[in-house]
Amino acid sequence: MSTSLILLQQVLIMFLLAAVGFLAFRAGKITNEGAKTIGNLLIYVSLPAVIVKGFLVERTPQRLTGLLVSMLVCAAVLGLCVLISRLLFRKDPIAAFGSAFSNPGFFGIPLITAVLDDSAVFYVAPFIAFLNLLQWSYGVSLLTGEKAGLKPKSVFTAPFMIAILAGLVLFFTQLPLPTILTKTLDACAGLNTPLAMFSVGIYLAQCRFGHMLKNGKVYAVSAVRLVLIPLAALLLMTAVPGIHPDIRLSVLIAVACPVGSNLAVYAQLHDKDYTYAVETVAVSTLLSIVSIPLIVQAASLLWG
Repeated sequence: MSTSLILLQQVLIMFLLAAVGFLAFRAGKITNEGAKTIGNLLIYVSLPAVIVKGFLVERTPQRLTGLLVSMLVCAAVLGLCVLISRLLFRKDPIAAFGSAFSNPGFFGIPLITAVLDDSAVFYVAPFIAFLNLLQWSYGVSLLTGEKAGLKPKSVFTAPFMIAILAGLVLFFTQLPLPTILTKTLDACAGLNTPLAMFSVGIYLAQCRFGHMLKNGKVYAVSAVRLVLIPLAALLLMTAVPGIHPDIRLSVLIAVACPVGSNLAVYAQLHDKDYTYAVETVAVSTLLSIVSIPLIVQAASLLWG
């Protein structure tokens, strides 16, 4: 089965899981408080488990080189994302935030592991780290119009950062974990896809579809986030020789993901247009069912 078909199949599975979340919320089986609990489980349990699990690989010279290369590639691609979004949406901070930052942790990782394997998370961990750092600094300054600095304590106590640091320690020390611990880690990591897609379904259940589908701005943001930026990243990685195929594909899938749900979180936190933010997340997520397999198909034509 081709990579694009595998991706399409996985995306369809994820949207069926989102439908479960949608129906459960609409039926009152998941409340707003329950939705918040699901979000906490994602942030504090399942995503950290996925990240740590991705670092449980053999330390080899090739992987050490790959980690350094992936850090450089991820930094360059995210810089490109920020540049394009800022140029196109100078007067719309929500659009600039949404188009710059994808959803690699909750949406991208299940796709990456479906196409490659769990160890590929090792190469996309820098993308998740850099993206979150940029959201907390540059993203907040976009929404508030004020300069926002990073507080070291808040950065290094964030769940994703703790997971990455723990993963790096395990990778460099090659410390063996007891089987009971690795199986527990596997079980927690297995929650990531269903919980993440339940959250997407809950977002969709809270949208006013009539208003959302008539809002032209969300389509503009989606076009940049799902098509323009991934194609620019694709061309950038094609122009740079010597990047390992797994790194290229992992980063491409991460950058091709829909608008990150953190846009709605930060918009609500800073008293911005929460409805617009949620609609942007929802529409881009719905459209990604078509865009992600097409972007990966374009990559397969260029990269073979």
